[in-house]
Amino acid sequence: MSAVAWTALGSLAAWLWLLLGQGFFWRTDLRLPPRREPDDWPSVCVVVPARDEAAVLPESLPSLLAQDYPGRAEIFLVDDGSSDGTGELARALARTHGGLPLTVDSPGEPPAGWTGKLWAVRHGIGLARARGPEYLLLTDADIAHAPDSLRTLVAAARTGGFDLVSQMARLRVVSVWERLVVPAFVYFFAQLYPFRWIAVKDSRTAAAAGGCVLLRADAAERARIPDAIRHAVIDDVALARAVKGSGGHIWLGLAERVDSVRPYPRLHDLWRMVSRSAYAQLRHNPLLLLGTVLGLTVVYLVPPVALFTGLLSGHTGIAAAGGLAWLLMTATYLPMLRYYRQSAWLAASLPVTAFLYLLMTVDSAVQHYRGRGAAWKGRTYARPDTALDER
Repeated sequence: MSAVAWTALGSLAAWLWLLLGQGFFWRTDLRLPPRREPDDWPSVCVVVPARDEAAVLPESLPSLLAQDYPGRAEIFLVDDGSSDGTGELARALARTHGGLPLTVDSPGEPPAGWTGKLWAVRHGIGLARARGPEYLLLTDADIAHAPDSLRTLVAAARTGGFDLVSQMARLRVVSVWERLVVPAFVYFFAQLYPFRWIAVKDSRTAAAAGGCVLLRADAAERARIPDAIRHAVIDDVALARAVKGSGGHIWLGLAERVDSVRPYPRLHDLWRMVSRSAYAQLRHNPLLLLGTVLGLTVVYLVPPVALFTGLLSGHTGIAAAGGLAWLLMTATYLPMLRYYRQSAWLAASLPVTAFLYLLMTVDSAVQHYRGRGAAWKGRTYARPDTALDER
């Protein structure tokens, strides 16, 4: 057999494994677990780190202020050196909409060794702890919550005994580039961190979605959050690992009524979102980068190449292996497209999207070695030691 044939068979074998052996990552039916409302509702403090978020705050903050929560709840918005009037706008929105109490404060410039977002989170948690809450809701300034979001999160955490409950917010999918790239972003994330494995206590898989994380306050203290992850570039994954590593029980699933309102209208915007942290995900390891490039090539690029090469050369075996691998790839992507209410025809374009992600990952490594380091809202830092995911 030729090298092309072996490569095509290897790609097919990889897809058979991904279909059956990777925690059924492609299924999108994992939503908030069964829950019942508690007899007594615990107190909750909501922490919102915000830097230059005036464009999205009118869509997101009113949804937090309007939370229908039976217990005591309060919002702390940390204005991290914004230049667009984020703090003043937040106060104005609270005066207009009413609802939950809102405190707006600023942490000042972060000291060395802290990424800006986590420094803002630390300041917000410090303000919240003075109220003695049982839970903290860590949410981003671009996340809009349904009126019962906090209520259902707390009920799920209480019922399931979870120390951390996180929902992957439904990202905005409007522009052509968002349709092509965004569903694949969540699909690839679930492939790396199968949601079903995350909830298993003795598994090593841990991840969260930074836009919506309900965290027990005592679990945060036990895991030294956020001090233990102050260098983190991908803060949501690092947070989940710290909580699970300290004995916490965590859960992650897809959201139904928690949405990101941040637009990514151009490919450049999406490219920056991914390349900012892609190499950090690989722990800045050149060997892992090489393995990722080879893996993306074999798993996502080889199937269509093998199909057309086999058809043009008359090698039906190669064409069959490539075609079947591409068919499995397409079938596993369809549930995510349905979740995002996108056309099923986009499923066949996944190799193109994977190639874009391959280029973004390589660009992330190039940026790293050029010394650009991590970034949050225009503020850059020295190259981090661990794996801010700004979505």
